[in-house]
Amino acid sequence: MRSERHGGVVRWRRGAVLAVVALVLAGCASMPSSGPVQPVDSSQRAEGESQVRVFGVSPEEGALPHEIVRGFLEAITSDEAEFDTATEYLTPEQRRTWDPFQGTTVLASGPHLSSPFTETAPDGSGEVMIVEVNGTQLATVDAAHVYTPVEATFSAIFTLRQVDEEWRIDDLPPGLIMGEADFRRNYRSVDAYYYADLGSEAGRVGNGENVLVADPVYVRRRIDPLTEVVASLLAGPSAWLEPVVTTAFPEGVALAEGERPAIDDSGMLTVRLTGVPRDWSRASCERMGAQLLHSVREVWTTAEVGQVRIANRAGTQLCALERGDAGMYDPGLLEGDLGQPYFIDDQGRLVAVSAGDTTIVTPVSGPLGRGDAPLRDAAVSRTEEWAAGVSEDGTALFVAALSSSDTLPEPVYTRPSTGEDDAGLTAPSWDGLGDLWVVDRDPAGQRLLRLPSGQGPPQEVPVVGLREGQRVEALRVASDGVRVAMLVREDEHTELLLGRVERTGRGEAAEVAVDGLRPVAPRLENVAAASWAGDSRLMVVGRPVDGVEQWQYVSTDGFADTTPTMPGLNDVIGVAAAEEDGRSLLAETEDGIAILEDDAQWRLVPSGHTSGPFYPG
Repeated sequence: MRSERHGGVVRWRRGAVLAVVALVLAGCASMPSSGPVQPVDSSQRAEGESQVRVFGVSPEEGALPHEIVRGFLEAITSDEAEFDTATEYLTPEQRRTWDPFQGTTVLASGPHLSSPFTETAPDGSGEVMIVEVNGTQLATVDAAHVYTPVEATFSAIFTLRQVDEEWRIDDLPPGLIMGEADFRRNYRSVDAYYYADLGSEAGRVGNGENVLVADPVYVRRRIDPLTEVVASLLAGPSAWLEPVVTTAFPEGVALAEGERPAIDDSGMLTVRLTGVPRDWSRASCERMGAQLLHSVREVWTTAEVGQVRIANRAGTQLCALERGDAGMYDPGLLEGDLGQPYFIDDQGRLVAVSAGDTTIVTPVSGPLGRGDAPLRDAAVSRTEEWAAGVSEDGTALFVAALSSSDTLPEPVYTRPSTGEDDAGLTAPSWDGLGDLWVVDRDPAGQRLLRLPSGQGPPQEVPVVGLREGQRVEALRVASDGVRVAMLVREDEHTELLLGRVERTGRGEAAEVAVDGLRPVAPRLENVAAASWAGDSRLMVVGRPVDGVEQWQYVSTDGFADTTPTMPGLNDVIGVAAAEEDGRSLLAETEDGIAILEDDAQWRLVPSGHTSGPFYPG
């Protein structure tokens, strides 16, 4: 997906100490068995030190108010399950009421402290000290482990009073506050899986009721992530995704008290639950098992989880599901084969790219590969049976079989051009149901269109929340059919928005709308290109304010996951990443189509181009 051109850890505390109590790094020849606990400046801690266990340091005797606040903020970045050391900085009353699990505020470069000042306590009991904590807020993570980008100035008040002649925090904001570097070190993103709610359209494809959709949650890396993921899954999807997914778990289900999920040496995951009705069917129980199997795979890397066993509180088995029998529930069920990438060559033909030692470009079979009508954009269905192409002037949309020798059929959608300011149709996109999506950027009013099964008739799909003056430049529908990524331009700014595809009603009364638009690359001022690159992430190319072009993997919740390590490639206007690992990455530049395999070197594809590249979808 590309933006169309047609038609016009820095930390606030130096010298703070955290106790490093364990170091289990892969490749270490031996471990020290004695010696002192070593202090570690927080600025020395790297995100990659995922196996370094860090614990907070208790408050020193006679510590000043700002030192107490600093020590507390350091202690809450530790690897203590219940933040016991952090509570030592609180008054007895606050120890009983402070809830560290209420949420997390993520700041750009860590909290900054103001100079303390004195106030009279609200109850008139004496003087208290006030310390203000400030920073630039990047995001919040709520109690349900859901990450939400927030661009704002953060400010919070910490009130301290003396307890036995020692300053302690008597009032503070709920939850945790930490810088982005500490957040990345302490937390990791894990996909919890729910079933796509395709409504009456689920029956149009095989296993349409079993299409899994990823919902990222954030769990502590070293503090029982398995239990956190399972508990989050049982609690249900995020508020943003909830309208378009369902869960196989019954309402009120929970982990049995005192029973944590466990994986034995054979790779069997056992989960004891309460709240499962006695008459719960085996099929429903196995669908629960499939959600569990796929949700825990990222947090248990020592061995593959090959089976899940669901039991009641007493340990009596309700059902079991082996990975070998769970193929019908695999994520990406509607992705298709993703066999090869495509683009439009300089003769307006749809061509396929065969990568290897030598890159071969071949026109596809059928009228779109013969150039019967020169194209400027195209998309190939996920079954690779059909292709859709946009005419050179952007006013007509053709659909033809890739294996056909017939002449070019009449366009499935067309309209007259309105002049030079008419940007015409965007590049189309196929979802996993076989429906074709395209935006008509008619100056009189843009419209998002869906053609069921790629043949029509075109149905206008409302886009809730799209403001006047915003124009969709490109779109890419996820294979699950319930999420759509769009490049949206307003003035000189192009951003990447993600929307939900919501289906209501049945039969002739069924309606489809895109709702819940939210930015997923908020740190990029201008996004040049984007492509789905997995169950819950996209590959994005863009520029931050006053910055240079960047490549990023961005999660569907807006978290900038990683910056891929790859050879440089400048002035990118299009990108194609596959939704499964191990596929080539392609990019469009002014110099041509480039391909990258095995993180080696970019090389140009030996063919002129009009647009592209793209994988099926």
